[in-house]
Amino acid sequence: MLYLDAGTTYSKIISDKDCFEKQFLSFCKGGKYYYILPSNIIKALGISPDASCGHMSNANENEIIALAQGAKKRNISPDATILDLGSRDAKWIKFRGGKFHDMDWNTSCASSTGATVEMLLKFYGIKAEDLSFQEEKFNVTCGIFGMEKIMDAISEGYKPEAAVSKFVHGIAFNAWNFCKKPDKIYLSGGFCENKCLVESLKKYCEVELLGRFVLCEGLI
Repeated sequence: MLYLDAGTTYSKIISDKDCFEKQFLSFCKGGKYYYILPSNIIKALGISPDASCGHMSNANENEIIALAQGAKKRNISPDATILDLGSRDAKWIKFRGGKFHDMDWNTSCASSTGATVEMLLKFYGIKAEDLSFQEEKFNVTCGIFGMEKIMDAISEGYKPEAAVSKFVHGIAFNAWNFCKKPDKIYLSGGFCENKCLVESLKKYCEVELLGRFVLCEGLI
């Protein structure tokens, strides 16, 4: 059995067989293999998943449903808010008393997603681990305007790492507002590995990391 969450930049796969190169293997758990692969090679590999979701596949499952089902398999509160923050979009679902209560899905604004951050890191030749929490944030309402703020700050003498970190803080603030300002967020997606984003989000609420395979687990 093979389950695929095909994201814009990276795809997550859970399989009951060791069927990909070791460089893509993230970890093994419960007799299953967890992989993270660049999405641009998914079609070339000719993968035929038993269930899939995501932009880069012929998905047969809705991402919100996969997020909800995957989160329910974790040890979460019955009154949980789960946010999936990835490269292309942001989506959240809220439970009350263990039942569905509310949700939203933002697919149209790069100011709340990771694609802009990835481009900025490449442009300035820095790494995600070079970023660190900054008390000050850029009030980002648009990814393009956010890049203007970064360029202005650098021209005034800020280091690129500090300027991009302020932008990431702005993303965290936007995400918290997008989720309607909960006291706690269960975070899913690639941003779980971005310490700057996580520390920035902790300024506004409690944060528990669920990792990058929540949607994939929701397909099982």
